[in-house]
Amino acid sequence: MRIAIISDIHSNLQALKAAFSRIDAEGIKEVYCLGDIVGYGGNPNECVASVRERCSYVVLGNHDLAAIDTTQAEYFTAPGRTAAIWTNGTLATEHRDFLANLPMKCVEDSCTLVHASPDSPGGWQYVLSLQIARRQFDHFTTDLCLIGHTHVPAVCGEDLKTFVFKRGMRFIVNVGSVGQPRDGNPQLSFGILDTEAWTYENIRADYDIEGAAAAILKAGLPPVLAARLSQGL
Repeated sequence: MRIAIISDIHSNLQALKAAFSRIDAEGIKEVYCLGDIVGYGGNPNECVASVRERCSYVVLGNHDLAAIDTTQAEYFTAPGRTAAIWTNGTLATEHRDFLANLPMKCVEDSCTLVHASPDSPGGWQYVLSLQIARRQFDHFTTDLCLIGHTHVPAVCGEDLKTFVFKRGMRFIVNVGSVGQPRDGNPQLSFGILDTEAWTYENIRADYDIEGAAAAILKAGLPPVLAARLSQGL
């Protein structure tokens, strides 16, 4: 089975539509979402509705949590807090309820799904080093742990020396961000996992960045949230 894994959409409807267009072109029916559907961007309701319709499994992200409980945004940057408060006031009740009922961790067959890290799903830790990655393997038993949160795509084997996906080893896979990449590449990012061939591919694709930026400005959100989309930061 081929599975598309998306994460960190951040209310970027233009990027999400482009991602689903690519997923449909690949003929993939199964889609997992690793959280942060909302935050930063200008179309939270549309993005939640699309994820609800298309994704089989969804886990909670820290920006999803902050959108339903703004006290959770206290550690965000000032623009992030502003976006969380605006999103809280913009979300439809049905979408707020959907986010409120999402699990922080989900296990499906060979995959553990979590937004940030399996050792502390609600601690919102960034897995950005081998030292942090090492600890994670003790906290899931499946072949794969699929994560997002850093907005930087990465693959790391259990030996901490293998960074190319292959059989015979457990892996942590970060699928990157659909709506706000932070690796210097403004193209959207998501993953495709083939559970039969046991392959993983990170997909990068263009989307309407100008349209996403315009939606942020139209919503009255901080201009920096629009400007950084074209920089991949």
